Amino acid sequence: MRPSGRKTDQMRKVSFERNFSKHAEGSCLVKFGDTHVLCTASLEDKTPPWLRNTGKGWVTAEYGMLPRATGERMKREAAAGKQGGRTQEIQRLIGRSLRAVVDLAALGERQITLDCDVIQADGGTRTASITGGWIALYDCLRWMETRNMIKADRVLKDHVAAISCGIFANQPVIDLDYLEDSSAETDANFVMTGAGGIVEIQGTAEGTPFTEEEFSSLMGLAKAGIGELVDLQKQAIA
Repeated sequence: MRPSGRKTDQMRKVSFERNFSKHAEGSCLVKFGDTHVLCTASLEDKTPPWLRNTGKGWVTAEYGMLPRATGERMKREAAAGKQGGRTQEIQRLIGRSLRAVVDLAALGERQITLDCDVIQADGGTRTASITGGWIALYDCLRWMETRNMIKADRVLKDHVAAISCGIFANQPVIDLDYLEDSSAETDANFVMTGAGGIVEIQGTAEGTPFTEEEFSSLMGLAKAGIGELVDLQKQAIA
């Protein structure tokens, strides 16, 4: 039995609230159960120096957690003067995941930055950020299209979503909350497109190495879960 009472293949309740931020070109408050992340997409009419005069744009991401997103207050990274390694790793993952479904040439010499701010954390903050970040990116591109800057369907090639899976109490399970994530024997994150393409898989054995058969079980859970998330994205933007 999972601590939440969910079945092994049952995700937490997922919701998307679009246009959450008044000022951003695209925004979405995404909730995976008690994990809540505010994703905002900001457009800049410039590119990083290495892309200037190439005709290509860029999509990048920044990630952070509010001090009381967790059970005890965390010190702001800005107060420490630098980002932690975990933060840098997660924001690079978000950026890679979203760029996988963007035609950077069709975007033109512009940059879109996705800011993913964790309001409340209960496991799966990176997967929620990617999944909700896609909604914010979609709305930013639609904002651009209404101003005749781009053709949004040429820039955004597909959906992308992410989900965590792991081995908990000797059972493959999907969408780990904090209680499961903190004691799982194996923890993995899967990022896939709507068409089923694999963008990235992060998998770690926390104790006993996992088997190929267990990995196949996790992959099967992830494919089904991401299919469900993509359906929810489609419903949100309909």
